[in-house]
Amino acid sequence: MNFDDEAHGLLRRVAQALERLAPPLPNVTDFAVADAFVWHARGEWLEPVAQVNRVDISLLRGIESQRDVLLANTRRFAQGLPANNALLWGARGTGKSSLVKAVHAAVNAEMPRALALVEIHREDVTSLPRLLTLLRGAPRRFLTFCDDLTFEGEDTSYKSLKAVLEGGIEGRPANLVFYATSNRRHMMSREMIENERSSAIIPGEAVEEKVSLSDRFGLWLGFHNIDQDTYFAIVEGYAAAGGLDISPAELRALAAEWSMTRGARSGRVAWQFIQDLAGRLGRRLE
Repeated sequence: MNFDDEAHGLLRRVAQALERLAPPLPNVTDFAVADAFVWHARGEWLEPVAQVNRVDISLLRGIESQRDVLLANTRRFAQGLPANNALLWGARGTGKSSLVKAVHAAVNAEMPRALALVEIHREDVTSLPRLLTLLRGAPRRFLTFCDDLTFEGEDTSYKSLKAVLEGGIEGRPANLVFYATSNRRHMMSREMIENERSSAIIPGEAVEEKVSLSDRFGLWLGFHNIDQDTYFAIVEGYAAAGGLDISPAELRALAAEWSMTRGARSGRVAWQFIQDLAGRLGRRLE
C-alpha cells in the first residue's frame, strides 16, 4: 500500500467518525400532506393522520352552548383574528375531545385547509416548547390539542406549560392556539393542591402557583352530566346517522338498559351503545 492509499483510508475513517458524532438531521414536515398530525417527542417529528377519528358536529347534543363558543373562537383564529386558548373541563365522556375534533372539521369544511390539528400526548407536554418552535415558522395555522391534561403528585411539567401558553419571552406563536381537555377545572387533584397548602411556608402563594395554570386559558368551558332526555337525543341522532332500523320505543328501552348497566349517561356511553346495537343488527358504522 502506498502513501496515497493510506492517506485516503485515514481520511475516510475520519469522515465516518465525524458523521457518527454529528447530530441527526432534523425531520422536515410537509404540512400540506394532511390536516391533522400527531407529535412524537422522542424523534421530534409530526406524523400525518390521513383520517381523524371523530363524529360530525351535528351529532353532539347537550353541549350546544359550549359548541357555539368554541366554534366562534376557532373561526376567528382561522380568519387570522385574535383568539384564546381553551380549556374544556368536566365529567368524563361528555364530549370534550369530540367537540375539539368536530370543531376543527367544521371550520375546515367552511374554509378548506384553514387549520391543521396537532395532537400532543399528555406525557410529552415537557416537549411543547420544541413543538411550538417547529410550528412557529410553518406556513399554516395550527390548533394544538392535548387530551386529558391532568397533573399528579410531584409532577412539575405544568410549569413548562404555563410558560409556553403566555409567559415565555417569545409568547405564543401567532399561528397557533392551544386547546386542552381535563376532568378537573384546575387540571390538578384536590389532594395535590391541599398538599401544597399544608407544606408551603406561604400556603396561599403555593396554591396560587398551582391553580394559575388554568388562568392561562382565556376560555373555560364546563361539561356536566346529562339528563335522560339528552341521552336519548344523542342515541337517536347516532342511530339515524348510522341508518339503524329500529323503532324509537325499542331504541330508547335498550339505551336506558345499557346506561343502567354502565351506571352513567353520557355521549361516550351513547356511542358505545350504538356500536353494540349496530353489531347486533349486522350494520357497519361509517
